[in-house]
Amino acid sequence: MGIYGVNILFIGDIVGNPGREAIKVLLKPLIKEYGIDLTIANGENAAGGKGLTKEVAEELYDDGIEFITMGNHVWDQRSIMKFIDQEARLIRPANYPVGAPGKGYGYIRTKGKKVGVLNLSGRVFLNSLEDPFSGAIRWINEMRQETPVIIVDFHAEATSEKVALGWFLDGKVSAVLGTHTHIQTADARLLHQGTAYITDVGMTGPRDSVLGVKKETIINRFLTQLPAKFELAAGPIQLNAVVLDVDETTGKARSIAPIQRVKE
Repeated sequence: MGIYGVNILFIGDIVGNPGREAIKVLLKPLIKEYGIDLTIANGENAAGGKGLTKEVAEELYDDGIEFITMGNHVWDQRSIMKFIDQEARLIRPANYPVGAPGKGYGYIRTKGKKVGVLNLSGRVFLNSLEDPFSGAIRWINEMRQETPVIIVDFHAEATSEKVALGWFLDGKVSAVLGTHTHIQTADARLLHQGTAYITDVGMTGPRDSVLGVKKETIINRFLTQLPAKFELAAGPIQLNAVVLDVDETTGKARSIAPIQRVKE
């Protein structure tokens, strides 16, 4: 990292207690190893595998997370509606309807510089929300009045939608980072105009699972097509993330590196 760079760690979807345990055990060594200036995480599954409570948010802050983004499970713990408006370190997708609690983007300072974080939700195979493409331009134009360093968490299902948004925002933001599908993809790269991109950052939670859930439960559901109660898996825990080196003057990314850590 150069003298004018900001080193940002973005952590993939934290799933339940196993994911929080991975943060507790694995995060601080990573911060030291990579000289991290700012840590951001997607926390939409952090409370019991669905949603976020104030107590869980405070636990994540205590363990080193400095800013939390959300996704389609944002309202699953209804208590979030009581505190999201007062929590500057927590945002939900910006393309939710006008009047929804919370904000879709926010700022946090590191090294004396302001970093902007924008949260968007995809529409393919998810709820039909405001267009994240045209909306992104409007919100980014507002954010660039405050800082050139803008990180986008695009919480979406379809790979095509994520890739398209990456190209659409190339040169307009520092990074477009996919979340939601819980599997870290092998396409981390710098796009042509200086935007860091990855289709999915991955999952922080139970490694030997199906997206965090007990594998036997999901396999049986595929075999029988019967409903089943989802329970989080036990066993080894993992932390998936990317490290970004961003030029604090131009807002362009200089590198993106995927990270996978496991504790047996």
